[in-house]
Amino acid sequence: MNPQSNERQTRQAFTQHWLGVEPSVSAYVFAAISGFHDAEDVAQQIAQEAARRFEEFDPNRPFVGWVLWIAKSRVIDFYRRKKSDKLVFSDELLEKLGDAIAARSPQRSARREALEHCLETLPNRSRRLLDLRYVDALSANKIANAVDSTAGSVRVLLTRLRSGLAECIQRRLATEQH
Repeated sequence: MNPQSNERQTRQAFTQHWLGVEPSVSAYVFAAISGFHDAEDVAQQIAQEAARRFEEFDPNRPFVGWVLWIAKSRVIDFYRRKKSDKLVFSDELLEKLGDAIAARSPQRSARREALEHCLETLPNRSRRLLDLRYVDALSANKIANAVDSTAGSVRVLLTRLRSGLAECIQRRLATEQH
């Protein structure tokens, strides 16, 4: 087998593994790091390190556990670089959080897939409101300015959208279980 073919197979194997655990890794990182952009940066670092070190992974062990071990180290490094007075979570708590997320990994993937499906069914205006709120992290007042509405109207719309998404997810998960 030539080196390029072997490298391509390794890259494909990593991608397949990563796609399966990414929701769990993101949940861990976003639970451990409060700032959205900081958590995003750390999650990206974890993906890069896992890809770089993929040949060290033992295929006889769960991939999610291996990646969460890397994630725990990157979260600790993040707080060390921040030079916080104290680590927000102890090593023990981070480990327990990682174990809990690893145990729920398949359930989270199904829930995430249901959310993605439900988001795809939304009209563009609704998706834009959700993006402005949760991706851009804008307040209701700033969203109202962006969409030429009132803050109260935006809050009502976001509440209805969240409720509708929650119902859609529950229906989708119930349908998949039967």
